Amino acid sequence: MDQLMTYEHLDADLVNELLGDGRASLRSLAETLDVSVTTVSNHLSALEDEGVIEGYTPRVDYDALGYDVTAIMQLKAEGSALPEITQTLKDHRQMISVYEVTGDYDVIAIGKFKDTDDMNDEIKSLITDPDIKQSNTSIVLNIVSENEQFELETA
Repeated sequence: MDQLMTYEHLDADLVNELLGDGRASLRSLAETLDVSVTTVSNHLSALEDEGVIEGYTPRVDYDALGYDVTAIMQLKAEGSALPEITQTLKDHRQMISVYEVTGDYDVIAIGKFKDTDDMNDEIKSLITDPDIKQSNTSIVLNIVSENEQFELETA
């Protein structure tokens, strides 16, 4: 019965541990979660196969690398051109997030830039597409929270 209780929330507990330390070893995860290394390995493989865990990557502080300007672009697009516009934004290396949204605009894209001149040059090259009917760009004054992930519920 204890083993069933242990496994009941194991996947969520495993994800939560990895959120705290994505480089944790299988052995340390097994010790923390009080299960075998094989069990951790099997559950981790299953979470990866199911696409719950998409990969392991460092968290980059773009500000520390000189990308001091964060811009949020809102775009209205010609309906049929929406997939092409979102793909162009997605493929642009400085765009860190691209969303198709409801509301007044069709697309919201967030980008990181070295300075306002860099931002102006990049954004102008992106929004000259004639299928973009309207655009609005806001510059972030203060990043309060960014790229946060939340722990999964285990109860």
